[in-house]
Parts: sequence; C-alpha cells; structure tokens
Amino acid sequence: MAEKKYDWAAIAKNPKFVELHHKKTAFLFGWWIFSCVYYFLLPIGAAYTPGIFKVKMIGVINFGYVFALSQFFVSWGIALYYAHVANKDFDRLTRELIDELHL
Repeated sequence: MAEKKYDWAAIAKNPKFVELHHKKTAFLFGWWIFSCVYYFLLPIGAAYTPGIFKVKMIGVINFGYVFALSQFFVSWGIALYYAHVANKDFDRLTRELIDELHL
C-alpha cells in the first residue's frame, strides 16, 4: 500500500498552520513560564522567607505544606484549561487546515 506524500513545506507556509502554531506556542510558553515561577516559589520562598512557610493554618499543617500541595491542583487546573482550549481552538484550526488542504 502506497503512503500519501505530503508537501510539508507548503503546509508549514499555510496561514492556518501559521496561526495554529503561533496560538499553541504562545499558550504553551505563557503557561510554562507561569508554572516555572510557581514551582520555584516553593524552594525560594522556603529559603528566603521561612517565617511565612511556618505559619500554622490548620492544626499542625503549615503554609508550606498547603503551598506544596497547591502545586498539584494548579497543575491539574492548567491541564484541564489546556484541554478546554485545545478542544475549542486548536482542534478547530486543525480541522480547518485539513479541510483546506484536502488531506
């Protein structure tokens, strides 16, 4: 069975592909920066402002534990938000590109 040959250079120059690539790159880069800053706030904050991280919140649970656990919820939130944006925008642009190129 012969495989289809695609003109990848033409696809890469297509305005719909350029728009899709730009939107995904901007979205992912922005959230990557936010994630890195949020992640490194824990060790930096614990090193330079240990008093804040020792504040008791609920019984023996202090702010440091709450902040560390919040990173899981922030990660899940970002993943859910990415899935929402991908289903709404990225998939639509991909379908439009495929329809335009008749792949």
